Amino acid sequence: MIPNYTHQGNQSFKDKFFSFDFTLVFAILFLGIISIFAMYSTEQGNFGYYTKSHLYRFCIFFMTFLIISFFSIKFWFNSAYLYYVIVLILLLTVYYFGVTASGSKRWINLFFINLQPSELMKVSLILFLAKYYYKIPSDNVTSIRHIFVPFFALIIPFLLVVSQPDLGTATLILAGGITAIWMAGLRMKFFMYSFILFICLAPLGISYLKPYQKSRILTFLNPERDPLGAGYQIIQSKIAVGSGGIFGKGYLQGSQSYLDYLPEKHTDFIFTLFAEEFGLIGSLGLLSIYVLIIYRIIRIGKIVQNNFARLYCFSFATAFFIYVAVNMMMVLGLLPIVGAPLPIMSYGGSAMLSMMLGLGIVMSCKVHDQERL
Repeated sequence: MIPNYTHQGNQSFKDKFFSFDFTLVFAILFLGIISIFAMYSTEQGNFGYYTKSHLYRFCIFFMTFLIISFFSIKFWFNSAYLYYVIVLILLLTVYYFGVTASGSKRWINLFFINLQPSELMKVSLILFLAKYYYKIPSDNVTSIRHIFVPFFALIIPFLLVVSQPDLGTATLILAGGITAIWMAGLRMKFFMYSFILFICLAPLGISYLKPYQKSRILTFLNPERDPLGAGYQIIQSKIAVGSGGIFGKGYLQGSQSYLDYLPEKHTDFIFTLFAEEFGLIGSLGLLSIYVLIIYRIIRIGKIVQNNFARLYCFSFATAFFIYVAVNMMMVLGLLPIVGAPLPIMSYGGSAMLSMMLGLGIVMSCKVHDQERL
């Protein structure tokens, strides 16, 4: 039986509620409302399947975010390893019994949702590393014997997700884990050595990529090489963003999306649709909401009293920034298309659940900021 940490301590329910960072709560809520209207636009002004599903999921997961916020930070500390192991088992389950769609085996059918465990790994890995480094004195972080556990904690889920195949999500998991290790105080020379090793092994790694993955890299370097095939999506995305101009074409007036020139507009390319309708001004407004969310997470990390919560908040804030940056750079043609959803905005239950869970743990750090482990 899992201990009930939500009722521990001297704080009443009212005290915990008023300890919330309401700026962060309203920023998440506002972003969710924007995402629902954007999803409505992807269905050309019809309250269809994607809009209904996204609305229901946001309402349920937003309530989940609020409930998780009341859990004691001790609960997350004590269950960090267990949570990581459970998600790792789910990844192994996907490998053997997963649901295959569009050539990839990434999901487990739970009847009410097709769960994508790789999305949950983004949060569980950060939790795992935050607890691991909490127990290690800062002077010993760089010792060789303390590098093996984080290395295997990173590489095992990375390889499992790559095998699905889902190189984009695997890369984001790796980025989140490396962020946590960097925040823990690992010396920069280890990252430099790793980067040099990565550059040396890159040609070998490329040789093992799937044909469509190689095509994405070539398309990134020259989208016009196959304008009606591999380059079609990114070319249409750039046209949509550019045609939005300064103020955009107006809500429900995006020609690229309404005429179905833009594929995947409800998932990875939701920002493209938004940029076409609301232009540069609207895009900067959306970006400012993400900046506000990241800033509030960092602020919470600064005020908490224990290193576990601090390391988690700083690592999650940096990882959240990476998720946003990768998606926006991808749809603007600054990075290859890697299948990275825009947090909360993009359609996808597992991705939204993962982000709400991560944000809920951040809020738990704020509500229980005086707790010591």
